[in-house]
Amino acid sequence: MAEEKSERSTETEPVGSDAVGELRPQLDPFADCTRLSDPRALRAYAHPTRMELVGLLRREGPLTATRAAELTGESVASCSYHLRMLAKYDLVEKAEGGRGREKPWRATAQFTGWPEYSDDPDVFEASTALNVALAENYFAKMTHALEQRAALPRAWQQAEQYGDVSLYLTADELTELDERVTELLSPYVGRLQDPESRPADARLVSFLRVAFVRHLEARSGSASRAEDGDPGGGGPAAGAGAATAGSSSAHDSAVTEGSSPAKGGAS
Repeated sequence: MAEEKSERSTETEPVGSDAVGELRPQLDPFADCTRLSDPRALRAYAHPTRMELVGLLRREGPLTATRAAELTGESVASCSYHLRMLAKYDLVEKAEGGRGREKPWRATAQFTGWPEYSDDPDVFEASTALNVALAENYFAKMTHALEQRAALPRAWQQAEQYGDVSLYLTADELTELDERVTELLSPYVGRLQDPESRPADARLVSFLRVAFVRHLEARSGSASRAEDGDPGGGGPAAGAGAATAGSSSAHDSAVTEGSSPAKGGAS
């Protein structure tokens, strides 16, 4: 039996966008989701180029392999191969239009879901590998955003968030917190596929949602002392019960940009 990693719907009615910047009630915006459960599909999706292609198709709409190559820096042959592999597992499909022999591709859904837990060791292992690949993808994107950050206007630099906080929660409380965050994000998800609903000053933002149980026993040496607040370890570690530097407030002067926002690899 598997518990699926996907965007959870909320009991309250989500809100979507109508006119530019105006919010209106709508159906669950996270319901448009391709669900993967075959270990082969999970392993296929874990390839960084494939995750990038799916995210690109979701953001930019139907694209040919040639156009995808221009946007990703990959070769046309590479993009064609990866798009065919994604189509094998129903993540992308051929779209109408195009000229000559080359046809555009489109994403089959706006989000991707996969098991959070499974008694099947093959599914569990493949899901774990996909989560690791996704974390590496997040790290690369976040690092690139930090390197380009100086080019952003001050208001955007102050609005960006880099930080964490350690909390003592039960599993039920963490699930409830996730559902509340989903509810907060829901009004803005419709803008992904409806450009006319975006305010003029809106930008594409990656909003990461990561929460995991800390395994402190795995740490040793100076890292453990820092975690415990030992002066010999240089003081409390970032995230040890308090927000890290530069993350306490969007208005703080210390505050210095996905395959998918939200859980489930929605890029």
